[in-house]
Amino acid sequence: MAVQRVSPTEADRLVREEGYAYVDVRSIPEFQAGHPAGAYNIPFLHKTSAGMQPNPDFMAVMTSVFSKGAKLVLGCRSGNRSLRAAELLQQAGFLEVVDQRAGLAGARDAFGQLREVGWEAAGLDVASDALTGRDYESLLRHDRG
Repeated sequence: MAVQRVSPTEADRLVREEGYAYVDVRSIPEFQAGHPAGAYNIPFLHKTSAGMQPNPDFMAVMTSVFSKGAKLVLGCRSGNRSLRAAELLQQAGFLEVVDQRAGLAGARDAFGQLREVGWEAAGLDVASDALTGRDYESLLRHDRG
């Protein structure tokens, strides 16, 4: 089954009105630079000196923090990483996962032209500080608890 993809505005509505949690799958530095207010940070990839590398703890942290029945919106910078992460979660049995298709910065075409505005340009709430317990270090400790 294909992952449902929603606009930033629809993702915000799901979080505010339908009890979805927003999971930002960007790297820790990207998350710290600004993220949807109230988001959890569980990186799908880590930024390293060798470039972006898979996070070997991604699935373990996700299953430690959220049940497979949890309502989740996944987002990233432009919608690519979050779609891959949503597909992986869906394959692992997560039932209510949607992808916020334009990410924080917006979706671009092959020529770099903006196709759809992202969370920030849509005027939705952006924060630089994580809510208590929603930063990756706290969530990783929760997994290893």
